[in-house]
Amino acid sequence: MSGGTGHARTVPAAQGTAAAAARRARKIDPTVSDSLNASEVPQPADHAHGQPGRHPSHVPGVSVRHTRAKGEPRFPDGPKADPAGAHFERRIRSFQPRRSRVTAGQADALQRLWSRWGLDIDGHETLDLADLFGNTNPVVLEIGFGMGEATVQMAAADPGTNILAVDVHTPGQGNLLNLAEQEGLTNVRVANGDAIILLHEMLRPDALDGLRVFFPDPWPKKRHHKRRLIQPEFLDLAATRIRPGGIVHCATDWEPYAEQMLDVLNAHPEFENTQPGGGFAPRPDFRPLTRFEAQGLEKGHVVNDLLFRRVQHHNQPLTGA
Repeated sequence: MSGGTGHARTVPAAQGTAAAAARRARKIDPTVSDSLNASEVPQPADHAHGQPGRHPSHVPGVSVRHTRAKGEPRFPDGPKADPAGAHFERRIRSFQPRRSRVTAGQADALQRLWSRWGLDIDGHETLDLADLFGNTNPVVLEIGFGMGEATVQMAAADPGTNILAVDVHTPGQGNLLNLAEQEGLTNVRVANGDAIILLHEMLRPDALDGLRVFFPDPWPKKRHHKRRLIQPEFLDLAATRIRPGGIVHCATDWEPYAEQMLDVLNAHPEFENTQPGGGFAPRPDFRPLTRFEAQGLEKGHVVNDLLFRRVQHHNQPLTGA
């Protein structure tokens, strides 16, 4: 019994259940569960015949949460959960897949566009980048693109450069595909999986004209520093896939990581700093200022860009020129 008047209000069980159901119905959930197949999104009813509609669009006010059966693929026509499986040696990864909800629009883009613009990094074949993009334009690899806004802006500003964008975050993959379609872009492809396997198993030597790593996970705890992506071993591999003259562009708002990046790149014999005096570079105009970055700057974070060029050794021809 509650305090105050000393009288508790009694509600019939059926009435209470109905009221609770009504409250839940008023809540709008514009998201797709982490385990939802886009084909399972509720379809609008054909009111004339009482049958489900033919268009798999999201119904406002209707929750699209759904629990998959065991073993059922998340997106039958989209990215696989673990494309490479256990086919390659276990190693310390620089990323950690995040489980989060996918909006109805992102799910729709994954289902419709993945077969055209997406690829799973399974390590089973060497990619023909000219065939993948439908042209022989230069290709830049972007590792970690978040929700894809900056990627789309750069692709739209430079349609003569192809961008192969890699990430494991499913909402971001769907968002990038959606944005690319909205902007009418044809120079973006989305890769799902481990970028190391892509570089090692699926790209030919000198296949890339550049590499972009913007705001990678800084792994701030000392015991996790071994998980940072920019390490000598990674640059050894990247150097074999970037043609001489190609640019490695990194950016981070974590100053200790920026210093480590600078030290590692300066020490590597296959790369040279593009800045005449060495050190960090000013943010180039072609790298958009993202919302994430703007929020960090408002908090006083310092963002550092690094621009290094793949070295052309003596008697080594400049490929792709």
